[in-house]
Amino acid sequence: MIKKEEVFRIGIINKPHGVKGEVSFTFTDDIFDRVDCDYLILLMDGILVPFFIEEYRFRSDDVALVKFEGIDTAERARRLTNVAVFFPKKFMDEQDEITSWNFFIGFKVDDVNHGELGTVVDVDDATMNVLFVIEKDGEELLLPAHEEFIVDLDRKNRILKVEVPDGLLD
Repeated sequence: MIKKEEVFRIGIINKPHGVKGEVSFTFTDDIFDRVDCDYLILLMDGILVPFFIEEYRFRSDDVALVKFEGIDTAERARRLTNVAVFFPKKFMDEQDEITSWNFFIGFKVDDVNHGELGTVVDVDDATMNVLFVIEKDGEELLLPAHEEFIVDLDRKNRILKVEVPDGLLD
């Protein structure tokens, strides 16, 4: 069984495209194109289910047309409408280079001067400046996701050590 902490959200299925089972997929992260993984995970009735990709093609900067194995009709594709799409974190862990800020979701964040800041629960990339959404004791902190702030990265224990400039946490 796939657990929520093993994946991160990358988009949503919009609607069927054509009559052969292809769907329109709006994505916030094109990690599925940059990392070698032959399936995406869809949230079906509260359960995370892997769907193997037969083929896909980009329609725009944030929309792809995807054909999943076993989805061969518009009727079957229609069942996927408005379904959330996730990507397995384990494929990102295997990469030498980190190709998405979403990799850090679930990481504990420690600042060298201020101690533990909390855990990254989301990545806000709605603006040009990507932000880590960090939560600790019900409080939310937004921290710019910049490589120059990262001092150390412990992938095994999922700890991100940062050095935040003075005044940024005030």
